[in-house]
Amino acid sequence: MHTVPIAWWNRLGVRLAAAIALVSVITLSVFLLLVLRSQTDHLMDQARRSAAIVNDTISSSIDHDMLQDRREDAYQIMAAIAEQDQVERLRLFDAAGRIRYSKDPAEIGQVPDIKAASCSPCHGSGRSQLPLSVIDRTHVALRNGRHVLGAVTPIYNHPACSTASCHVHPPSQRVVGVVELGLHLDSIDQESATLGRKTMGLTLLATFTLGVLTFAFTHGLVIHPVRRLVAATKRVRAGTLDERVPVSGTGEIGVLEESFNEMERSLSAARAERNDLLQGLERQVRERTAALERAQAQLIQTEKLSSLGKLSASIAHEINNPLAGILTTARLLIRTIGETPDDPRARSTIRLLTLVQRETERCTAIVRNLLGFARERALTLTDADVNAALDEALFLVANQLALQGIDLQRDLNPIPAVRSDFGQLRQAFANIMINACDAMPEGGTLRVRSEFVEAERIVAIEIADTGVGISPEQLTKVLDPFFTTKEKGTGLGLSVVYGVVERHGGRLSIESAPGAGTTVTIRLPLSGAETQGAGAAAAPGAMHGAA
Repeated sequence: MHTVPIAWWNRLGVRLAAAIALVSVITLSVFLLLVLRSQTDHLMDQARRSAAIVNDTISSSIDHDMLQDRREDAYQIMAAIAEQDQVERLRLFDAAGRIRYSKDPAEIGQVPDIKAASCSPCHGSGRSQLPLSVIDRTHVALRNGRHVLGAVTPIYNHPACSTASCHVHPPSQRVVGVVELGLHLDSIDQESATLGRKTMGLTLLATFTLGVLTFAFTHGLVIHPVRRLVAATKRVRAGTLDERVPVSGTGEIGVLEESFNEMERSLSAARAERNDLLQGLERQVRERTAALERAQAQLIQTEKLSSLGKLSASIAHEINNPLAGILTTARLLIRTIGETPDDPRARSTIRLLTLVQRETERCTAIVRNLLGFARERALTLTDADVNAALDEALFLVANQLALQGIDLQRDLNPIPAVRSDFGQLRQAFANIMINACDAMPEGGTLRVRSEFVEAERIVAIEIADTGVGISPEQLTKVLDPFFTTKEKGTGLGLSVVYGVVERHGGRLSIESAPGAGTTVTIRLPLSGAETQGAGAAAAPGAMHGAA
């Protein structure tokens, strides 16, 4: 399946970095606001205290002149202070609330609104207890776009003031006047702005540094292991189960990696088990198919032999008597004329009669083989010595072996007796050996071997030659009756061998290749013909040049 590339904004690293940056910005922004507010409040508190001290200083400076009724001197002191650039307002109120002095001469003699911020400490609904605190005595207002810190200092009724001749106030009146000071907060605002910019810069730098460090830390602990796991899942999907993910630690990621490796091992074991199961099933299917093919071949061969046996028996019976008459007549004529007549025409007739006799004898032999093939003689079962049957068969072909210069390799091992028909086994062995000799006209090696296979409780006989071999096409037909590769063969030799082995409950297999010789193997059960059902399962093919 094709893997769709992950968009960069959907990657874990990008999302994690964005989340870290967002959290860092929010956290540090809140921290910045709290710090700035704290610093601003601190500066403002210092400014309030400073303004209150300055105002108290002004009140103390003019206190003596006011007691001496030297108002002009007091006003001059206040005017000198009002000349400072930072002083936005400086006013002096009497006990009635009338302005006695102001930096702005136009305000002198006026009575301001008692609802103003500067009057709220004494005239507000929530008036504070005297003496006033620094917080109650100061306030911040915005005038003409500039912040102004206002501070009021009550002038209390001293005993000296209440007994003075200039202006007598009753002793019960505590406040006889107020000094109001207004200071521009430009320096405070500038300092706050500068502090805010520096703090913002430090915050951004801290955010960037924190983001980089956190990303680098999480990249090694989270992103890189996750990427390895993603790559591993792709390998697993592609069918590669022999690579393991390195375990990076003992945390959740490490547990996940170990679990993934365990999953791979389980999948690998399951796949191996599945493959073994499939191979076992395939092997069983092949074995069952081969068994069915062998059974089918055996059935076909049996039906073929049965049909041909019946046909052969009918033909043999029909032509046996005419052949006997022809053969007898030929012999009689030869005897009548004489074997060595003087007349040339008689000698020619003798040669023709001799040819008729020889070919008739050949036809008689073929008919006799047909009858032997078709009759399926009943078995005469005894506890036969298979090695003895092989020895007698070798004795029958000994002259042919000597004449053709064939080397005999005899390897007969001790074997138990087999319940079988000794004569028919000898005939089957002799037929195979004759075919082997016919396949080696220029000489070669004939190997005869016997052994006891205890695991299968069978006796195995192997007859091999180094002859010309058989082609794969002919190998599938050599068990068919009348199929032969020899000019004078009848094609019944191996068919007779097959029938003998089958009746003994054995198996016949033949292996051959052109130029590599042929090996015929016969496997006989110890119980012989009493074990029916095993059948003769012939492998495709047989000896080259069936008799």
